[in-house]
Amino acid sequence: MTSLGKCDSVRRRQAGLIRRAGWAVAFAVLVLLPAMPAHAQSVRQGVSAFQRQDYVAASRIFIRLAERGNAAAQTHLGFLFETGRGVPQNYTEAAMWYRRAAEQGDTRAQYSLGLLYDRGFGVPQDIVEASKWLNLSTAAAPPPVRESRARIRDAVTTKMTRGEIAQARLRALEWAPSREH
Repeated sequence: MTSLGKCDSVRRRQAGLIRRAGWAVAFAVLVLLPAMPAHAQSVRQGVSAFQRQDYVAASRIFIRLAERGNAAAQTHLGFLFETGRGVPQNYTEAAMWYRRAAEQGDTRAQYSLGLLYDRGFGVPQDIVEASKWLNLSTAAAPPPVRESRARIRDAVTTKMTRGEIAQARLRALEWAPSREH
């Protein structure tokens, strides 16, 4: 059955529900049905919803997983808050989710958090903290993205004194990942 056929089938079933059970029950079913239990959803499903541009559905999936400590979901959720997709744009909330994932070693979150510190979006502007996170992100990045992250890290470093660079490197060396829950 094609996806269009599935949609028609779903609509027919929903219309039948409305006729048989009345508006109150049908409303409850339609509202509660999308709220699948968190264990039945995965980051992959959230990414799929994001790719379909169903940002509200993606945010619901990522929120459930992120609250349970899933670093990838926390990173995706941080991006949704940073860009205002499916949730109100909120840099402070984005920084909080990026930090939770970054502390667990997620390199995308470390990179994004570093950029927020560089710009002072959602966190106090702190070039040393920005450099720390960008250093960590670049060091652990997969080869295809390492070069571009290194260019950004190096651009941030040009704004720093030698003392700030040394402090950022020391913070990065002292950092160790920690898992949630």
